[in-house]
Amino acid sequence: MDEYIDICQNVISKTIPKVDYIDIRAGTGSTTGLVMKDRNIDEIKTGNTFGVRVRVLNNGAWGFAYTNDFSKLDEITETSVRLSNSLKGEVELAEADVVTDKIKNDVKIQPSDVSIEEKKNLLKEVSDIADFGEIVSITASYSDNESNSIFLNSDGSLIEQNTTRTVLSLNSVAKDGEMLQNGHGSIGGVKGFEVFKEEDLEKYAREISEKAIRLLSAESAPSGQYPIIADNLLTGVLIHEALGHAVEGDLIIQNDSILKDKMGEIIASDIVNIFDDASMKDGYGYYAYDAEGVKTKPNQLVKDGKLVGLLNSRESGKKLGMNSSGNARSYIQDQPIVRMSNTYLQPGELTFDELIEDIKDGIYLKGSRGGQVDTGKGIFQFNAAEAYKINNGEITTTLRDVSLSGNILETLKNVAGVGKDFKMSVGNCGKGGQIVPVGDGGPHTKILNALVGGSQ
Repeated sequence: MDEYIDICQNVISKTIPKVDYIDIRAGTGSTTGLVMKDRNIDEIKTGNTFGVRVRVLNNGAWGFAYTNDFSKLDEITETSVRLSNSLKGEVELAEADVVTDKIKNDVKIQPSDVSIEEKKNLLKEVSDIADFGEIVSITASYSDNESNSIFLNSDGSLIEQNTTRTVLSLNSVAKDGEMLQNGHGSIGGVKGFEVFKEEDLEKYAREISEKAIRLLSAESAPSGQYPIIADNLLTGVLIHEALGHAVEGDLIIQNDSILKDKMGEIIASDIVNIFDDASMKDGYGYYAYDAEGVKTKPNQLVKDGKLVGLLNSRESGKKLGMNSSGNARSYIQDQPIVRMSNTYLQPGELTFDELIEDIKDGIYLKGSRGGQVDTGKGIFQFNAAEAYKINNGEITTTLRDVSLSGNILETLKNVAGVGKDFKMSVGNCGKGGQIVPVGDGGPHTKILNALVGGSQ
């Protein structure tokens, strides 16, 4: 990207006398995706991309333009200036450090150095492992992305970043008569192909199929209020969906969050500590600097049950009297908006046995099959991938089709135990038509009086 830096700096120098602020992002990327269904390759996609965008602030309004042709940089800059001049707004930016930095990911095996044939073999290997018992269909998918980008602004920042992500996903379908059940799981990280050399693929693939097979003989879940244990993955989904979106500064400003005007208030039990941390290198949502050139760090959102932080861009931060938290995110072609990164519940002191030992009649929920949240009303509903009855401190009957719903604040205040284990998931989050990679997770968590839904 070095050949573009001088040109971008020159454009900024020519433009800043006409506007209040300007920044430029440019980047290249390469992607590969494969899908194998029942050991036959269903899809192979590869591609290379380039893009540059200019964002201009003038008269309190943004002008934004994008192109995949770098020779049109002057043209899109003029377009951005013209757009901002045609509008009047109230946008101001919080102060941010001026930074010069170059970030390179520690990748041992670049995915681009691995042949398509070897990637096919990876899918075949996990498919072969997962094929046993009542499994009737297996879909394995692989994707990788390598990107290099630069960010420059009129404050004087110059940041270069390269990022590599790889993901492997597996879905197994088990059948018994007319009954079909699924097992699903993903592994990967902000790493190269070495992530699959480091993983126990045998354990990964077998557990997914075993889950699908177990669910064939599972009982229908009861409905009502129960003490529950949420596993690492469901804990992460709960924290991401129920709390994470509600602390996004733009939703606060739009009056679309139950947490508006609740800074400093108790919103959870005193054992609840929640963070969003884009600087966590082991998290799938890792990035060193956000789309506005703000350096990332651990942002504590809830401390001992008290709301102590929000997620912000420079724009939302200014409106809320705060600094940016480094959570302005987007791909180059899109306007940055406030997004989560790696969001998690901090582990506590309890073992799994200690969490369940005093539960006489409860439910253990594992994984997630999706759900929904209304941040304005403060309510949520999630579907667990699988579940088990808890009787007198023991895990017993397998359950299926279990949902968890409730009020965000009531549920957080009912957290009664936090495990000492910790695990993060690999995922993506959509907002405003944009999708970004995220991680979420935490320990096993005990929640009292949780509203569980089933078919009984």
